[in-house]
Amino acid sequence: MTKTIIRITEPFIRLDNLLKLAGVTVTGGQAKMKIQAGEVKLNGETCLQRGKKLRVGDVVEVDEVQVSVAQEGPEP
Repeated sequence: MTKTIIRITEPFIRLDNLLKLAGVTVTGGQAKMKIQAGEVKLNGETCLQRGKKLRVGDVVEVDEVQVSVAQEGPEP
């Protein structure tokens, strides 16, 4: 499984935007289709809400890719 960290400066990022930013999908339409098909897990549970607000500490899994949301800043 490939692991990616997306760092955010805002309080949250929407699930569909995270998938595009992480390179899991190219377009919002592709993100929407994966989410609606039940292919996306948020913190271990299937998530069908494309506008779901993700916050620091959330972990998304899709297509053998794990994306973690972290706070923007220097890496530990």
